Amino acid sequence: MASMSPRECVQAACDRRQPDTVPKRAGFTPAVMEKFRQETGSNDPAEHFGMEMRSIGFRAQESRADFSRYFPDGLPEGATIAEYGTAQVPAHFWHFTGLRFPMLHLETIEELEEYPWPDYTPAYRHEHLEAAVQTVHDRGLFAIGGVGHIYETAWQLTSMEKLLSDFLLNPDRAAFILDTITEHRCFVARRCAEAGADMIQCGDDVGMQDRLMMHPDAWREWLKPRLGKVIKAARDVNPEIHAFYHSDGNIEAIIEDLIEVGVTVLNPVQPECMDPVALKRKYGDRLAFWGTIGTQSTMPFETPDEVRATVRRMCETVGEGGGLVLAPTHVLEPDVPWENIVAFFGAAEEYGTA
Repeated sequence: MASMSPRECVQAACDRRQPDTVPKRAGFTPAVMEKFRQETGSNDPAEHFGMEMRSIGFRAQESRADFSRYFPDGLPEGATIAEYGTAQVPAHFWHFTGLRFPMLHLETIEELEEYPWPDYTPAYRHEHLEAAVQTVHDRGLFAIGGVGHIYETAWQLTSMEKLLSDFLLNPDRAAFILDTITEHRCFVARRCAEAGADMIQCGDDVGMQDRLMMHPDAWREWLKPRLGKVIKAARDVNPEIHAFYHSDGNIEAIIEDLIEVGVTVLNPVQPECMDPVALKRKYGDRLAFWGTIGTQSTMPFETPDEVRATVRRMCETVGEGGGLVLAPTHVLEPDVPWENIVAFFGAAEEYGTA
């Protein structure tokens, strides 16, 4: 029997079938990327380590609005402004940044309507997607369409404190912001599906270390139906497309809800917060798991041999019968030793083979 292509391995894992080889992926923070270049002479971790998937996405908006009036006190030197107008301020600690919120002082719906929202519809932003997906598929790789956030974008516009307060005190304002972003995400999801992506990638960090950052009922009221709309937009085009949902932390309280709205792949399954093996037993007939290798524990603090043992255990438990894509949860931070990165990828190749 012919062996599976990399794309077929990822597809099998997401379908909860046993792949020939458990797929693997890792994101590299800037400091780790620099270490990678020093150690390998390469600029492409995905190629170097044989990752089985590639991401495709929209191009940036060609012209940006002038958001200066939304920051009446100005911004520090070195600040950058994203297409939604959110400002990132250097924090002088690795790759992390501070945030400034352009909608912090906007109160009325009229002010929100006048805000210079980004426009995803111009052809130059997405007409390349079909060709991008075809290029990925021609290489036998799995194509992931990046869709983006709803909740995270909303609170980065208005501040988390104000958005959560608005859930109770100014629901019309909260709904307008969330609905506008949701419509953007629906358009992106639909175009990724039309282009032939194998999976859409959505997510919002709604978990803390031991619980959700809001009551589950608040999540169900404000975020669940909007996530469902995004997934439906893609599934209306391709009913078989996979839906990947990312949230760090402990989100066990809403896993059933995620399945209900169409999530098929859960990421990153942070083992310091949730037990991946227990989740596999409980949800493995309905969910695949993408992650499971801790970046608060295994990757920075274990020895290479311990990293290999952890990868092996995940392959033998969460990966039993399929349903696992191995990945650190969720990016490799600067305190991860190079030897542990090599051990992770080597162990994935060694123990992930059926």
